[in-house]
Amino acid sequence: MYYKTRPYRFFYAFNIIVLSFLSLLCLLPLIHVMALSFSSGLAVETNQVSLWPIGFNFDSYSRTLADGAFLGALLNSALRVVLGVSIGMIVTILTAYPLSKMDSGGLKGGKLIAWYFIFTMLFHGGLIPSYILIQKIHLMDTIWALVLPGALGVYNMILMLNFFRTIPKELEEASLIDGAGHLTTLFRVYIPVSLPSIATIALFVTVGNWNAWFDGLIYMQKDNWPLSTLLQTLIQAPDLSQKTASASEMLNLTDRSLRAAKIFIGALPILLVYPFLQRFFVKGIVVGAVKG
Repeated sequence: MYYKTRPYRFFYAFNIIVLSFLSLLCLLPLIHVMALSFSSGLAVETNQVSLWPIGFNFDSYSRTLADGAFLGALLNSALRVVLGVSIGMIVTILTAYPLSKMDSGGLKGGKLIAWYFIFTMLFHGGLIPSYILIQKIHLMDTIWALVLPGALGVYNMILMLNFFRTIPKELEEASLIDGAGHLTTLFRVYIPVSLPSIATIALFVTVGNWNAWFDGLIYMQKDNWPLSTLLQTLIQAPDLSQKTASASEMLNLTDRSLRAAKIFIGALPILLVYPFLQRFFVKGIVVGAVKG
């Protein structure tokens, strides 16, 4: 077999080495940030911390979790992800399903509609018109200003559309023969078969909503910032308005260790969610085949 040949084994080993090296490069910064967050202030300020905490303590996390502004931003981001993923996936699926019928003639003018969406990927109205629009429809300083403008990601919709095209037509025909309508076919046939693709796109939408910071900066007041916006401002300009630390806290707390704790907490939800979605990625592209 081809996988027993020497060139294949060499290529396989080379891939393992390169991918392991790249994975390590991605993990090292996160490990360094985690080590900073658990280290004493003296070790952090004297640059003694590399990949292992020095003067291990939880003071940075206890101080961070007692910060009302941080907890409020964390809740705002959680709400944004819940609404953004729910609305985004519904809109994406309901848009991709009819467009997947354009080649078979099931949707008249489907190609024109598809090109309309592609046009929005190439050309954008710009920041000022977008800001004026959000202002005129009275969405300023509301969670909907963060969720609705990017609810339909055209790139994600195209991925979903192309996946729907790969589903055997016999599955849909059997459903229609049994008297099901398009909505029933979508929710009873297409969506169960498309779980790997839906999980992948849901992860993209989750990460996009969790990491987005610029829209929160221009549309929201400081009290309603999402977590990524708060972290971005803290990294650029440390917050000097926090209460003064006690003498014992000063030994274990510095601005760098506090920022490291906040950054690590901000990255933790995505690190926890990803393993649960990972199992869908290894499944077959089409779950359930047409019986011969």
